[in-house]
Amino acid sequence: MLQRVKDKLLRAPSVEDGSDIVNLPNLITALRITVVPFLFLLLLEPGRTLSLVIAILFVVAAVTDLLDGYLARKYQLVTQVGKIIDPIADKLIVSTAMILMIPLGRVPAWVAVIVIMRDIVIDAVRHVSSAGGVVISASRLGKQKTLSQVIAITALLIHYPFLGVDAHQVGLWTLYLSLVLTLWSGLDYMIHFISWFLKNRKHIKTL
Repeated sequence: MLQRVKDKLLRAPSVEDGSDIVNLPNLITALRITVVPFLFLLLLEPGRTLSLVIAILFVVAAVTDLLDGYLARKYQLVTQVGKIIDPIADKLIVSTAMILMIPLGRVPAWVAVIVIMRDIVIDAVRHVSSAGGVVISASRLGKQKTLSQVIAITALLIHYPFLGVDAHQVGLWTLYLSLVLTLWSGLDYMIHFISWFLKNRKHIKTL
């Protein structure tokens, strides 16, 4: 029975039999989204212990993001569904964590607004470019931005001094660094998109 389940989750995706949706990487992505409700516990009693537990859950979600991508590539399980829900899961977790830490005074509201607006704009641009048949892959800047966001949010979720380190200050300074990388990577993405658009605008009727 276990072998049948394994074969089903790791077999090549097919829209007809539903494996385009039900496979191991997509299930891991779906499980990652279940972290979101636990983040709301911050608003109940954001003490030292609870903050640390929620930070650990956030780290687990970040690690599983790497895991589902690795499995999708290794077993050739990359699907259209996965391409859609994976970035949604990432942005949902990051945005929720940042927004919930605003009333706690852990994240400046203006930083969260800029990060979320940037993601909305880039997602719109990504949709336009993909509709035109072009996929602009994530750059090194984008990956550095994601890593810095994970470090910053984890430290800000911990908030309290941990192992002799002021987690809040570490998180705040890393958050500002991630903001710079967020804007820089967004600008880099826009430059690539504009370059593609100018070269192909005569051939683009509708997007």
